[in-house]
Amino acid sequence: MRHGKKINHLGRKTAHRKSMLANMACSLIEHKRINTTVAKAKALKQFVEPMITKSKEDTTHNRRIVYARLRQKEAVAELFRDVAPKVGDRPGGYTRIIRLGNRLGDNADMAMIELVDFNEIYNVDKQPKKKTTRRGRSKKSDATDATVATAAAGTAAAAAAPVVDKKATNEEEE
Repeated sequence: MRHGKKINHLGRKTAHRKSMLANMACSLIEHKRINTTVAKAKALKQFVEPMITKSKEDTTHNRRIVYARLRQKEAVAELFRDVAPKVGDRPGGYTRIIRLGNRLGDNADMAMIELVDFNEIYNVDKQPKKKTTRRGRSKKSDATDATVATAAAGTAAAAAAPVVDKKATNEEEE
């Protein structure tokens, strides 16, 4: 039974697993998305999200903690320089896992893991929408009511004008 065992060992020894996750995290930070198996993607999500949270506050202590787990100076620099400002207002959930189907060779379940704020396809609708209210009339409807009222007044004035017989006017002209 696996009571209380929260970590997926991925069929590897501890040192191999930590090195693999560190390399995958560096690749994710560098390329913003990587393809891997679903099990590795879920393990990577648990590995990298606390480091992204630490990168939101740029202190020497946080840089040392992240560097101890990533072990690549360039990845740590890019995490604190590029990734942290983009995710600064997000309270969590920095990565997204999208399932891709099965791999042809061994039928392994594949997935793409990506940083959420760096995907332009899903972030198109992030423009601030104009706030709409459902109270009362808007200025646009008042303007249309005024034009309808003036048009109705114009037709009423035309109806009140005397009707001239066109045949009579034509006969007088001849």
